[in-house]
Amino acid sequence: MGLSRDDAWAIVTEYTKSESLRKHMLGVEAAVRGYARQFGENEDDWGAVALLHDFDYERYPDQQNHPFRGVEILKAKGYPEWVTRAILSHADYSGVPRESTLEKALYACDEMSGFVTAASLVRPSKSVLDLEASSVVKRMKDKAFARAVNRDDLRRGAEELGLPLDQHIANVIAFMRLRADELGLRGTL
Repeated sequence: MGLSRDDAWAIVTEYTKSESLRKHMLGVEAAVRGYARQFGENEDDWGAVALLHDFDYERYPDQQNHPFRGVEILKAKGYPEWVTRAILSHADYSGVPRESTLEKALYACDEMSGFVTAASLVRPSKSVLDLEASSVVKRMKDKAFARAVNRDDLRRGAEELGLPLDQHIANVIAFMRLRADELGLRGTL
């Protein structure tokens, strides 16, 4: 049985009112779906997990509760263990190691899609459509830019996927370009 994107989105919209947090989950979904295609995996299943990974964050933003409360909610709704495990594994502090390719992709795309979004929005075009990986690498070196994002996490995500950092960045940009309108990243282009 595959996961339903509509069901996942209904959970997201029930628990998350913040438009920026919803867009973050959509950005992670776009990137993780791209990797599902690349690795020959079920795009709908991977996409639903990516959509759901932070649905509880607005209500439970601290490490004692997120993503643990969300996982409890998903278990009560009948979501399988591979889904809840992947969601737990995206938080380093959960104690759940990333083992599957889905878990590694979710972790790698979580912070990177947010960083790509930030890098897109500071461009004159405010668009992901003309963003290049080299610009993102340059932004990573600027400690003042998106300072809350741990650069080691960005690098670790690519390493866990077995990809050079610049290739991972280029992939995430390409995957997010496909959903530029939905992500609010078309800008003036």
